[in-house]
Amino acid sequence: MFVDRAEIIVRSGDGGNGCVAFRREKYVPRGGPDGGDGGRGGSVRLRASHNLTTLLDVARRSVYRAESGRPGSGKNCTGRSGHDLTIEMPCGTLVRRLPDGVLLGDLSADGAEMVVARGGRGGRGNRSFATATHQTPHEWEPGEPGEEVRLELELKLIADVGLVGLPNAGKSTLLGRVSSARPKVAEYPFTTIAPHLGIAEMDLERRLVIADLPGLIEGAHLGVGLGIEFLKHVERTRILVHLVAADGGDAAALARHHDTIAAELEAYSRELAAKPRLVCLSKADLLPPEEAGRLARALSERIAAPVSPISGATGAGLRDLLERLWRAVRRARDGAAG
Repeated sequence: MFVDRAEIIVRSGDGGNGCVAFRREKYVPRGGPDGGDGGRGGSVRLRASHNLTTLLDVARRSVYRAESGRPGSGKNCTGRSGHDLTIEMPCGTLVRRLPDGVLLGDLSADGAEMVVARGGRGGRGNRSFATATHQTPHEWEPGEPGEEVRLELELKLIADVGLVGLPNAGKSTLLGRVSSARPKVAEYPFTTIAPHLGIAEMDLERRLVIADLPGLIEGAHLGVGLGIEFLKHVERTRILVHLVAADGGDAAALARHHDTIAAELEAYSRELAAKPRLVCLSKADLLPPEEAGRLARALSERIAAPVSPISGATGAGLRDLLERLWRAVRRARDGAAG
C-alpha cells in the first residue's frame, strides 16, 4: 500500500535524576558527597533511506519514544544515557511541526538526518554541589523532561522522470516495459490509483528512476479526480514525459488532450510547468507506422513541440526515448549542480 502522508508523535527520553550519596569506607573519615549525575535522555532522529518508498511502515505506529536516562548512583557514578531512537523515512519526506505547520526539514538525500526531539539533560548529583564552605550537600537535581512533538510527514517522490497524461494514456504499460515495476494495467480509466516507481537499467552504469503517476483530468489542481493528491510527486522529477494516446482521435483532439494536461501543470505550479518535457504519441502500435508518423507530425505542428511515436506494448521507440531522457536528465543534473 502506498502512503504519502502520516501524523506521528515523537517523545525524547527524560534525563535521569541526580543522586544523593556519601562515601562510607573504613579508614576514610568524612568521605564526603559522591552522588553521581543522571544520564541524558535519548533523542529522536529521522533518517532518509532509499530503501523505503512509502510512509506505510512509519504510519503503523502513532507514538515513538526514545529511552530515558538512568539515575546517578553512589561512588560518583553517572547514570547510563538513554539510547537515541532513529526512525527511517523514504527520501523526499517533508517534516512539519503541528499544530503550527512549521517546516522542520526536508529529507531529500539518502542518509540525511535531523533531530526532531532532544533528550532531557540528566540532573546533577550532590557531588556537584560540594564547595569549600558547603562540604556535605544534600541537594540534587531531577532530570529534565524530554520533548514531545507532533509531526506531519508528507512524502514527495524523488525521480528522474515523471510520466503524466490523461487516464489510460499508457503510462503504466510504458513503466512496466522499461523497468521491473509491475503497475496495474487495465482497459478502464484510473487504473493507477497510487504512484509507482521503476528503475530503467540502460546499461551497467546508467539508470533512470521513473515515476508513473495517476492520470490527470481537467480541474485536477482543484481536487477533481485523483490528480491533486499526486501532482506534488511530479514536483521533484527532473524531466516530464507527457503521453498522448494515439487512439484519442485526430490531431486536433490530441492537441486538446495535450493542452488539458499542460494547463493543469501550469495551474498547480509555474515551476512544475517550466520543467523540461518530452511529448510522446503513445499506443502507436494501434496505427499503421505511416499513419502514426503522420499523426505525430500533425500533433507536433499544433503544439509547437517535437512528438515521438512510441509503443509500450511492442517497445517501438523506447530505446531512443530512454537515450533522450538520459541526456536531458544529465543536463538537468548539471544545471542543478551549477
